Amino acid sequence: MSFHYHILSNGIRVIHKEVNSEVGHCGVFINAGSRDEAEDESGMAHFIEHVIFKGTTKRKAYHVLNRLESVGGDLNAFTSKEETCVYASFLNEYYKRTLELFADIIFNSTFPEKEIEKEKDVVIDEIYSYKDSPSEEIFDEFEDLVYEGHPLGRNILGTKQEVKSFNRNKIIEFIKKHYYTSEMVIASVGNIPFKKLIGYIEKLFGGVASSMGSIVRNPYQDYKPRYKKVKRNSYLSHCMIGNTAFPRKDYRKNTLILLNNILGGPGLNSRLNLNIREKYGFTYNIESNYQAYSDTGVFNIYLGTDQEYLEKTINLAFKELKKLRDTKLGTLQLSNAKKQFYGQLAVSYENNLNEMLSIGKSYLLFEKVDTIKEIYNKIESINSEDIMECANIVFDPKMMSTLIYEAEEKQ
Repeated sequence: MSFHYHILSNGIRVIHKEVNSEVGHCGVFINAGSRDEAEDESGMAHFIEHVIFKGTTKRKAYHVLNRLESVGGDLNAFTSKEETCVYASFLNEYYKRTLELFADIIFNSTFPEKEIEKEKDVVIDEIYSYKDSPSEEIFDEFEDLVYEGHPLGRNILGTKQEVKSFNRNKIIEFIKKHYYTSEMVIASVGNIPFKKLIGYIEKLFGGVASSMGSIVRNPYQDYKPRYKKVKRNSYLSHCMIGNTAFPRKDYRKNTLILLNNILGGPGLNSRLNLNIREKYGFTYNIESNYQAYSDTGVFNIYLGTDQEYLEKTINLAFKELKKLRDTKLGTLQLSNAKKQFYGQLAVSYENNLNEMLSIGKSYLLFEKVDTIKEIYNKIESINSEDIMECANIVFDPKMMSTLIYEAEEKQ
Protein backbone atom coordinates (compact mmCIF):
# COMPACT_ATOMS: atom_id res chain seq x y z
CA MET A 1 0.00 0.00 0.00
CA SER A 2 1.45 3.34 -1.03
CA PHE A 3 1.92 6.53 0.98
CA HIS A 4 -0.09 9.74 0.58
CA TYR A 5 1.66 13.12 0.82
CA HIS A 6 0.47 16.68 1.40
CA ILE A 7 2.15 20.01 2.24
CA LEU A 8 0.30 22.78 4.10
CA SER A 9 0.76 26.40 2.97
CA ASN A 10 2.83 27.03 6.13
CA GLY A 11 5.30 24.30 5.16
CA ILE A 12 4.17 21.49 7.50
CA ARG A 13 4.41 18.19 5.61
CA VAL A 14 1.98 15.28 5.98
CA ILE A 15 2.44 11.59 5.18
CA HIS A 16 -0.27 8.96 5.65
CA LYS A 17 -0.77 5.26 5.07
CA GLU A 18 -4.29 3.89 5.25
CA VAL A 19 -4.50 0.47 6.92
CA ASN A 20 -7.34 -1.76 8.01
CA SER A 21 -7.02 -1.52 11.79
CA GLU A 22 -9.11 -0.34 14.72
CA VAL A 23 -6.14 1.60 16.09
CA GLY A 24 -4.57 4.71 14.58
CA HIS A 25 -1.04 6.00 15.15
CA CYS A 26 -0.01 9.58 14.58
CA GLY A 27 2.99 11.77 15.40
CA VAL A 28 4.44 15.23 14.89
CA PHE A 29 8.17 15.18 14.08
CA ILE A 30 10.39 18.24 14.50
CA ASN A 31 13.89 18.52 13.06
CA ALA A 32 15.51 19.69 16.31
CA GLY A 33 17.33 17.68 18.94
CA SER A 34 20.08 17.77 21.52
CA ARG A 35 22.86 18.54 19.03
CA ASP A 36 21.10 21.85 18.27
CA GLU A 37 21.55 23.11 21.83
CA ALA A 38 24.07 25.78 22.76
CA GLU A 39 26.60 24.72 25.41
CA ASP A 40 24.59 26.32 28.22
CA GLU A 41 21.38 24.65 26.95
CA SER A 42 22.50 21.03 27.38
CA GLY A 43 19.36 18.92 27.96
CA MET A 44 16.95 21.61 26.73
CA ALA A 45 15.42 19.67 23.80
CA HIS A 46 14.63 16.75 26.12
CA PHE A 47 13.36 19.07 28.87
CA ILE A 48 10.89 20.65 26.42
CA GLU A 49 9.64 17.15 25.60
CA HIS A 50 8.63 16.95 29.29
CA VAL A 51 7.18 20.42 29.88
CA ILE A 52 5.24 20.62 26.60
CA PHE A 53 2.55 18.55 28.37
CA LYS A 54 2.29 20.88 31.38
CA GLY A 55 -0.46 23.21 30.23
CA THR A 56 -1.62 25.27 27.24
CA THR A 57 -3.63 28.46 26.78
CA LYS A 58 -6.81 26.38 27.19
CA ARG A 59 -5.77 23.29 29.18
CA LYS A 60 -4.09 22.59 32.49
CA ALA A 61 -1.57 19.71 32.71
CA TYR A 62 -4.26 17.31 33.99
CA HIS A 63 -6.52 18.02 30.99
CA VAL A 64 -3.64 17.57 28.53
CA LEU A 65 -2.74 14.17 29.98
CA ASN A 66 -6.38 13.11 30.37
CA ARG A 67 -7.50 14.06 26.86
CA LEU A 68 -6.39 10.82 25.18
CA GLU A 69 -5.75 8.59 28.16
CA SER A 70 -9.42 8.87 29.21
CA VAL A 71 -10.44 7.14 25.96
CA GLY A 72 -7.72 4.47 26.17
CA GLY A 73 -5.19 6.28 24.02
CA ASP A 74 -1.46 6.37 24.68
CA LEU A 75 0.29 9.77 24.47
CA ASN A 76 4.08 9.82 24.33
CA ALA A 77 7.18 11.69 23.13
CA PHE A 78 10.90 11.22 22.57
CA THR A 79 14.00 13.28 21.90
CA SER A 80 17.05 12.16 19.93
CA LYS A 81 20.26 13.91 18.90
CA GLU A 82 18.52 15.42 15.85
CA GLU A 83 14.74 15.06 16.29
CA THR A 84 11.88 15.64 18.71
CA CYS A 85 8.61 13.74 18.34
CA VAL A 86 5.19 13.82 20.05
CA TYR A 87 3.07 10.79 19.11
CA ALA A 88 0.04 8.78 20.13
CA SER A 89 -1.87 5.54 19.55
CA PHE A 90 -5.68 5.62 19.81
CA LEU A 91 -8.92 4.19 18.47
CA ASN A 92 -9.55 5.50 14.94
CA GLU A 93 -12.62 7.45 16.02
CA TYR A 94 -10.34 9.78 18.01
CA TYR A 95 -8.17 11.01 15.12
CA LYS A 96 -9.53 14.56 15.29
CA ARG A 97 -9.20 14.67 19.10
CA THR A 98 -5.56 13.54 18.84
CA LEU A 99 -4.61 16.05 16.15
CA GLU A 100 -6.29 18.88 18.05
CA LEU A 101 -4.30 17.96 21.16
CA PHE A 102 -1.03 17.88 19.17
CA ALA A 103 -1.71 21.33 17.70
CA ASP A 104 -2.54 22.69 21.16
CA ILE A 105 0.54 21.40 23.00
CA ILE A 106 3.04 22.17 20.22
CA PHE A 107 1.84 25.70 19.41
CA ASN A 108 -0.04 26.86 22.55
CA SER A 109 1.98 25.51 25.50
CA THR A 110 2.38 28.11 28.25
CA PHE A 111 5.23 26.53 30.25
CA PRO A 112 4.10 27.61 33.73
CA GLU A 113 7.10 28.36 36.00
CA LYS A 114 5.61 26.23 38.81
CA GLU A 115 5.41 23.19 36.48
CA ILE A 116 8.92 23.85 35.16
CA GLU A 117 10.32 23.73 38.70
CA LYS A 118 8.51 20.45 39.43
CA GLU A 119 9.69 18.89 36.18
CA LYS A 120 13.32 19.78 36.89
CA ASP A 121 13.23 17.33 39.83
CA VAL A 122 11.69 14.64 37.60
CA VAL A 123 14.39 15.04 34.91
CA ILE A 124 17.19 15.10 37.51
CA ASP A 125 15.81 11.83 38.92
CA GLU A 126 15.87 10.47 35.34
CA ILE A 127 19.56 11.48 35.06
CA TYR A 128 20.38 9.68 38.35
CA SER A 129 18.37 6.62 37.32
CA TYR A 130 20.31 6.40 34.08
CA LYS A 131 23.64 6.76 35.91
CA ASP A 132 22.61 3.74 38.00
CA SER A 133 22.58 1.66 34.80
CA PRO A 134 26.11 1.35 33.37
CA SER A 135 24.89 -0.76 30.44
CA GLU A 136 22.84 2.27 29.30
CA GLU A 137 25.19 5.06 30.37
CA ILE A 138 28.15 3.60 28.46
CA PHE A 139 26.38 4.14 25.10
CA ASP A 140 26.14 7.88 25.61
CA GLU A 141 29.57 8.20 27.19
CA PHE A 142 31.03 6.35 24.19
CA GLU A 143 29.51 8.91 21.80
CA ASP A 144 30.96 11.62 24.02
CA LEU A 145 34.36 9.93 23.60
CA VAL A 146 34.00 9.63 19.81
CA TYR A 147 32.57 13.14 19.29
CA GLU A 148 34.67 14.76 22.02
CA GLY A 149 34.04 18.51 22.25
CA HIS A 150 31.17 18.44 19.74
CA PRO A 151 27.41 18.82 20.47
CA LEU A 152 26.79 15.31 19.08
CA GLY A 153 28.71 13.87 22.01
CA ARG A 154 26.61 15.50 24.71
CA ASN A 155 24.11 13.45 26.67
CA ILE A 156 20.48 14.05 25.58
CA LEU A 157 19.36 14.37 29.23
CA GLY A 158 21.86 17.17 29.96
CA THR A 159 23.41 17.72 33.38
CA LYS A 160 21.88 18.50 36.76
CA GLN A 161 23.47 21.98 36.72
CA GLU A 162 22.11 22.89 33.28
CA VAL A 163 18.62 21.51 33.98
CA LYS A 164 18.45 23.58 37.18
CA SER A 165 19.25 26.72 35.16
CA PHE A 166 16.29 26.36 32.74
CA ASN A 167 13.40 28.83 32.85
CA ARG A 168 10.40 29.79 30.77
CA ASN A 169 12.28 32.40 28.71
CA LYS A 170 15.05 29.94 27.78
CA ILE A 171 12.45 27.37 26.70
CA ILE A 172 10.53 29.82 24.51
CA GLU A 173 13.79 31.09 22.99
CA PHE A 174 14.86 27.54 22.03
CA ILE A 175 11.48 26.80 20.43
CA LYS A 176 11.53 30.08 18.49
CA LYS A 177 15.00 29.25 17.13
CA HIS A 178 14.33 25.64 16.16
CA TYR A 179 10.64 24.76 15.76
CA TYR A 180 10.15 25.90 12.14
CA THR A 181 6.95 24.79 10.42
CA SER A 182 9.10 24.00 7.35
CA GLU A 183 10.97 21.49 9.55
CA MET A 184 7.88 19.61 10.80
CA VAL A 185 6.15 16.46 9.60
CA ILE A 186 2.83 14.93 10.65
CA ALA A 187 2.87 11.16 10.08
CA SER A 188 -0.14 8.86 10.29
CA VAL A 189 -0.88 5.15 9.91
CA GLY A 190 -4.53 4.26 10.49
CA ASN A 191 -7.96 3.49 9.10
CA ILE A 192 -8.98 6.97 7.93
CA PRO A 193 -9.38 8.23 4.35
CA PHE A 194 -6.59 10.63 3.37
CA LYS A 195 -9.03 13.36 2.31
CA LYS A 196 -10.72 13.29 5.73
CA LEU A 197 -7.35 13.34 7.54
CA ILE A 198 -6.16 16.34 5.51
CA GLY A 199 -9.44 18.12 6.30
CA TYR A 200 -8.69 17.78 10.03
CA ILE A 201 -5.05 18.78 9.64
CA GLU A 202 -5.79 21.83 7.47
CA LYS A 203 -8.35 23.01 10.01
CA LEU A 204 -6.13 22.43 13.07
CA PHE A 205 -2.64 23.20 11.73
CA GLY A 206 -3.31 25.30 8.62
CA GLY A 207 -3.76 28.49 10.63
CA VAL A 208 -0.37 28.18 12.34
CA ALA A 209 1.89 31.05 11.27
CA SER A 210 4.46 30.01 8.69
CA SER A 211 8.08 29.91 9.87
CA MET A 212 10.29 28.91 6.96
CA GLY A 213 13.81 28.24 8.15
CA SER A 214 16.38 25.49 8.07
CA ILE A 215 18.42 23.99 10.87
CA VAL A 216 22.08 24.90 10.45
CA ARG A 217 24.29 22.46 12.31
CA ASN A 218 27.91 22.60 13.31
CA PRO A 219 29.43 19.78 11.19
CA TYR A 220 31.53 17.11 12.85
CA GLN A 221 35.09 16.59 11.61
CA ASP A 222 38.62 15.57 12.69
CA TYR A 223 37.84 12.26 14.40
CA LYS A 224 40.72 10.68 16.29
CA PRO A 225 40.49 7.24 17.95
CA ARG A 226 40.52 7.40 21.75
CA TYR A 227 40.88 4.94 24.61
CA LYS A 228 39.38 5.36 28.07
CA LYS A 229 39.07 3.01 31.04
CA VAL A 230 37.23 3.86 34.26
CA LYS A 231 36.53 1.86 37.42
CA ARG A 232 32.86 1.21 38.22
CA ASN A 233 31.28 -0.24 41.33
CA SER A 234 29.42 -3.04 39.53
CA TYR A 235 29.44 -6.81 39.11
CA LEU A 236 29.99 -6.75 35.34
CA SER A 237 32.56 -4.97 33.24
CA HIS A 238 31.12 -3.12 30.25
CA CYS A 239 32.91 -2.24 27.04
CA MET A 240 32.21 -0.26 23.85
CA ILE A 241 34.41 -0.46 20.74
CA GLY A 242 33.70 1.59 17.65
CA ASN A 243 34.42 4.15 14.96
CA THR A 244 32.75 6.98 13.11
CA ALA A 245 30.73 5.77 10.13
CA PHE A 246 28.68 6.92 7.13
CA PRO A 247 26.15 9.77 7.38
CA ARG A 248 22.48 9.34 6.53
CA LYS A 249 22.63 10.19 2.84
CA ASP A 250 25.83 8.27 2.05
CA TYR A 251 25.31 5.62 -0.66
CA ARG A 252 27.14 3.07 1.56
CA LYS A 253 24.68 3.41 4.44
CA ASN A 254 22.56 0.40 3.40
CA THR A 255 25.68 -1.74 3.00
CA LEU A 256 26.71 -0.94 6.57
CA ILE A 257 23.17 -1.65 7.83
CA LEU A 258 23.36 -5.13 6.26
CA LEU A 259 26.94 -5.67 7.48
CA ASN A 260 26.01 -4.65 11.01
CA ASN A 261 23.08 -7.06 10.93
CA ILE A 262 25.44 -9.92 10.02
CA LEU A 263 27.95 -8.99 12.71
CA GLY A 264 25.84 -8.23 15.77
CA GLY A 265 22.27 -7.38 14.84
CA PRO A 266 19.16 -8.57 16.71
CA GLY A 267 19.25 -12.11 15.31
CA LEU A 268 20.46 -14.86 17.66
CA ASN A 269 22.55 -16.14 14.73
CA SER A 270 24.67 -12.97 14.51
CA ARG A 271 28.40 -13.68 14.38
CA LEU A 272 29.13 -11.99 17.71
CA ASN A 273 26.36 -13.92 19.42
CA LEU A 274 27.25 -17.33 17.94
CA ASN A 275 31.03 -17.08 18.14
CA ILE A 276 31.37 -15.42 21.55
CA ARG A 277 28.22 -15.79 23.66
CA GLU A 278 27.14 -19.24 22.47
CA LYS A 279 30.60 -20.75 21.87
CA TYR A 280 32.35 -19.56 25.03
CA GLY A 281 29.62 -18.26 27.36
CA PHE A 282 31.77 -15.22 28.13
CA THR A 283 28.99 -12.65 27.90
CA TYR A 284 25.27 -12.39 28.52
CA ASN A 285 24.86 -9.52 26.07
CA ILE A 286 26.94 -8.67 23.01
CA GLU A 287 25.67 -6.64 20.08
CA SER A 288 26.70 -4.17 17.38
CA ASN A 289 24.90 -1.00 16.33
CA TYR A 290 25.04 1.64 13.61
CA GLN A 291 23.49 5.10 14.03
CA ALA A 292 23.54 7.52 11.08
CA TYR A 293 23.33 11.28 11.59
CA SER A 294 22.99 14.07 9.03
CA ASP A 295 26.76 14.61 8.62
CA THR A 296 28.38 11.58 10.26
CA GLY A 297 27.54 8.26 11.87
CA VAL A 298 28.77 5.96 14.60
CA PHE A 299 29.34 2.19 14.63
CA ASN A 300 29.85 0.35 17.92
CA ILE A 301 30.07 -3.03 19.57
CA TYR A 302 28.76 -3.32 23.13
CA LEU A 303 29.56 -6.18 25.48
CA GLY A 304 29.03 -6.86 29.17
CA THR A 305 31.14 -9.57 30.78
CA ASP A 306 32.87 -10.75 33.95
CA GLN A 307 36.14 -8.85 34.47
CA GLU A 308 37.97 -12.19 34.19
CA TYR A 309 36.83 -12.59 30.56
CA LEU A 310 36.97 -8.96 29.45
CA GLU A 311 40.25 -9.05 27.54
CA LYS A 312 39.43 -12.40 25.89
CA THR A 313 36.00 -11.15 24.81
CA ILE A 314 37.42 -7.93 23.32
CA ASN A 315 40.04 -9.95 21.39
CA LEU A 316 37.35 -12.29 20.05
CA ALA A 317 35.25 -9.29 18.92
CA PHE A 318 38.26 -7.88 17.01
CA LYS A 319 38.75 -11.36 15.47
CA GLU A 320 35.19 -11.24 14.08
CA LEU A 321 35.83 -7.79 12.61
CA LYS A 322 39.02 -9.09 10.95
CA LYS A 323 37.15 -12.00 9.36
CA LEU A 324 34.72 -9.57 7.72
CA ARG A 325 37.60 -7.36 6.51
CA ASP A 326 39.62 -10.27 5.08
CA THR A 327 37.10 -12.82 3.83
CA LYS A 328 34.41 -12.19 1.25
CA LEU A 329 30.95 -13.55 1.98
CA GLY A 330 30.03 -16.53 -0.16
CA THR A 331 26.99 -16.40 -2.46
CA LEU A 332 24.86 -18.46 -0.06
CA GLN A 333 26.01 -16.46 3.01
CA LEU A 334 25.11 -13.18 1.31
CA SER A 335 21.74 -14.52 0.12
CA ASN A 336 20.88 -15.76 3.63
CA ALA A 337 21.94 -12.43 5.18
CA LYS A 338 19.61 -10.57 2.80
CA LYS A 339 16.71 -12.97 3.49
CA GLN A 340 17.15 -12.46 7.22
CA PHE A 341 17.19 -8.68 6.84
CA TYR A 342 14.07 -8.72 4.63
CA GLY A 343 12.23 -10.82 7.20
CA GLN A 344 13.21 -8.57 10.10
CA LEU A 345 12.10 -5.50 8.15
CA ALA A 346 8.74 -7.05 7.25
CA VAL A 347 8.12 -8.06 10.88
CA SER A 348 9.01 -4.54 12.04
CA TYR A 349 6.61 -2.96 9.52
CA GLU A 350 3.85 -5.34 10.61
CA ASN A 351 3.70 -3.13 13.72
CA ASN A 352 1.80 -0.01 12.60
CA LEU A 353 3.28 2.16 15.37
CA ASN A 354 6.82 1.23 14.24
CA GLU A 355 5.90 2.05 10.66
CA MET A 356 4.42 5.43 11.59
CA LEU A 357 7.58 6.37 13.51
CA SER A 358 9.76 5.15 10.63
CA ILE A 359 7.94 6.98 7.82
CA GLY A 360 7.66 10.18 9.87
CA LYS A 361 11.40 10.29 10.45
CA SER A 362 12.19 9.38 6.83
CA TYR A 363 9.94 12.08 5.39
CA LEU A 364 11.37 14.64 7.83
CA LEU A 365 14.96 13.85 6.84
CA PHE A 366 14.76 12.77 3.19
CA GLU A 367 11.50 14.39 1.98
CA LYS A 368 10.48 10.96 0.67
CA VAL A 369 9.86 7.48 2.03
CA ASP A 370 10.93 4.23 0.43
CA THR A 371 8.37 1.44 0.28
CA ILE A 372 9.42 -1.97 1.59
CA LYS A 373 9.86 -3.09 -2.03
CA GLU A 374 12.22 -0.16 -2.75
CA ILE A 375 14.23 -0.97 0.39
CA TYR A 376 14.40 -4.63 -0.71
CA ASN A 377 15.73 -3.58 -4.13
CA LYS A 378 18.46 -1.43 -2.56
CA ILE A 379 19.57 -4.28 -0.28
CA GLU A 380 19.37 -6.76 -3.17
CA SER A 381 21.87 -4.69 -5.20
CA ILE A 382 24.60 -5.05 -2.52
CA ASN A 383 27.36 -7.54 -3.38
CA SER A 384 30.15 -9.22 -1.39
CA GLU A 385 32.76 -6.72 -2.65
CA ASP A 386 30.62 -3.83 -1.30
CA ILE A 387 30.43 -5.49 2.12
CA MET A 388 34.16 -6.19 2.27
CA GLU A 389 35.02 -2.63 1.22
CA CYS A 390 32.65 -1.25 3.86
CA ALA A 391 34.17 -3.54 6.54
CA ASN A 392 37.68 -2.34 5.70
CA ILE A 393 36.67 1.31 6.11
CA VAL A 394 34.53 1.10 9.28
CA PHE A 395 36.22 -1.86 11.02
CA ASP A 396 39.78 -0.54 10.61
CA PRO A 397 41.42 -1.51 13.96
CA LYS A 398 43.66 1.58 13.89
CA MET A 399 40.55 3.80 13.89
CA MET A 400 38.68 2.09 16.74
CA SER A 401 37.90 3.94 19.96
CA THR A 402 37.42 1.93 23.17
CA LEU A 403 35.59 2.73 26.40
CA ILE A 404 35.74 0.29 29.32
CA TYR A 405 33.83 0.35 32.58
CA GLU A 406 36.02 -1.98 34.65
CA ALA A 407 34.19 -3.72 37.47
CA GLU A 408 35.34 -3.18 41.02
CA GLU A 409 34.36 -6.29 42.93
CA LYS A 410 31.18 -5.84 44.96
CA GLN A 411 31.13 -7.30 48.44
